[in-house]
Amino acid sequence: MTNPGDNLPTWQLDVEPPPLVESPSEEASAPRASEDRRKPRDEDRLQLRTPPPPIQILEAMLFVSSVPLTAQRAGEVIRGLTPELFQEHVSELNRRYRTQGRPYVIQQQEGGEVLALRPVYRFVLEKLHGSVREARLSGPAVEVLAIVAYRQPLTRAQVEALRGHDSGSLLRQLVRRGLIGIVGRAESGGNEVQYGTTPRFLEVFGLSSLEELPETEDLSKL
Repeated sequence: MTNPGDNLPTWQLDVEPPPLVESPSEEASAPRASEDRRKPRDEDRLQLRTPPPPIQILEAMLFVSSVPLTAQRAGEVIRGLTPELFQEHVSELNRRYRTQGRPYVIQQQEGGEVLALRPVYRFVLEKLHGSVREARLSGPAVEVLAIVAYRQPLTRAQVEALRGHDSGSLLRQLVRRGLIGIVGRAESGGNEVQYGTTPRFLEVFGLSSLEELPETEDLSKL
């Protein structure tokens, strides 16, 4: 037997459509921002309100500075820092380093202060970077070293003008290995630091003075 509605189009069937299931609203499904956001801890809020003490700022400056830090330069960052207070902070930091047995110390260099390894830990530097003889300086590094040795004192800009290439990383490498160091600042050109050779340079290349350098700028002859 045929059902009366079998031949009717589906849109004419007198059938109630299934109830619609409402999808959760965006407001209901999305987490509230206030609930999702982590509440800052009390110590975090305290750190945001309380700036670090001047002695810690000074220590951070010594850590990141690539040139000797002077009291004048530190005073440009730390409000109210006098040369006397600068030296007091340096002495206090060195006292803490000694008490805590730290492998580094703040020492004077070219009119400023630098953070350096204690001599007893110098072997760590050589193990990490290799001694000059073991590391075999690359050709570009030898070229930069020769330029500094024969024409010192020179700024980075002067070295790069002579080479025609960026030399910042090579200069830093030679400074780390103790072959060159900062010997002053240029009177013009933005008071840029000047580089020169060190006593270690003479020792490594078996020289008693710079006068014994070869007549040509070729350190490979040593």
